[in-house]
Amino acid sequence: MRPGLDLTPSPRAAELREALVAFMHEHVLPAEGAYHAYRAEQGPEDHSVPPVVEELKAEARRRGLWNLFLPTESGLSQLDYAGLAEISGWSVELAPEAINGAAPDTGNMELLHLFGTPEQQQTWLEPLLDGRIRSAFAMTEPAVASSDATNIETRIERDGDHYVLNGRKWWTSGIADPRCHVLIVMGKTDPSAAKHRQQSMVLVPRDTPGVTLVRDVPVFGRHDQHGHCEVTLEDVRVSVANVLGEEGAGFALAQARLGPGRIHHCMRAIGAAERALHLLVRRSQSRVAFGKPLAEQGMLQRDIAESRIAIDQARLLCQHAAKVIDEEGNKAAATLVSMAKVAVPRMTLQVIDRAIQAHGAAGVSDDVPLAAMYGWHRAMRIFDGPDEVHLRGIARAELGATSELDRP
Repeated sequence: MRPGLDLTPSPRAAELREALVAFMHEHVLPAEGAYHAYRAEQGPEDHSVPPVVEELKAEARRRGLWNLFLPTESGLSQLDYAGLAEISGWSVELAPEAINGAAPDTGNMELLHLFGTPEQQQTWLEPLLDGRIRSAFAMTEPAVASSDATNIETRIERDGDHYVLNGRKWWTSGIADPRCHVLIVMGKTDPSAAKHRQQSMVLVPRDTPGVTLVRDVPVFGRHDQHGHCEVTLEDVRVSVANVLGEEGAGFALAQARLGPGRIHHCMRAIGAAERALHLLVRRSQSRVAFGKPLAEQGMLQRDIAESRIAIDQARLLCQHAAKVIDEEGNKAAATLVSMAKVAVPRMTLQVIDRAIQAHGAAGVSDDVPLAAMYGWHRAMRIFDGPDEVHLRGIARAELGATSELDRP
């Protein structure tokens, strides 16, 4: 950790944290029952929006808990927002969207904010910031190892004043939501260019002919409301004005999108771990086995203690990375972000698993949220870069670093 690093949030962030905690207890957590009841009634593969979602969005706006993720909108630093993202992770299906801080919209809005033309920002960024539409991000492909984005095979070919897109994507999160109006698609515009200059990103309106939703891909058997979908692009034509940034900048844009976004995912995961620990503690206090509460059993006490230690360690790592992003930029924080991206999902899965074990058979049911939480956070070890890719980068940074122990 850098010497003299101050991880204290700003006074405004502290105030917003209190307001967000109150919002979670007064509105979000009580709304989970209505959300899941609506989805159960509609069926797991239905992607219509539970009415409670829009109700929560309206209440969050009324309380000033809106667009907190974007510094130009909120005035918050990444360190400030990290603590707020954690609280939203208490209810990952509801809270992030309620405060307009849900993926993939946040990453897409960051791209449009940083690289969009005035026209692109007016057409897409403004309604996204206003919560009137949602968006999708189409990068991953089923036929190639997309952990290496240079493998992407989708073609984006110039034809006069248009681009023509052909390819197959999957894990295109958000496209099944009826409010999804635009996709950011990554593909190759020039396969003969340098390896990291072959790719571009293009804005594709959802209703463009040739965009076909093939299926929603479940995560451990669960279909999320917004969907994680397989999509085909067949002779999809859009104006060349729809390129994001410039031709050949796709790989660089992908890295810019993923920096803060990975930290936000990690902080939400810490929030999930906190909720799992809360459930573990409450279960151990209320359940009796072998003549005494589980809380008095040494095995459960160890699980609780190990969980608290691990959560606090992970939080400090994320806060450190966020602070470096604030002070030195995404590039300087890259290794720290990778460390968090590996450490946090591992930790979160361990804590959730302990809570599942303490709940016995109930833990693997849908009577408590733990099974769903486990599935999503296991997937987190793959999306936004699998553990192995991040570990390789961390090792390379360490191998190339100069240690204080090397000094004569």
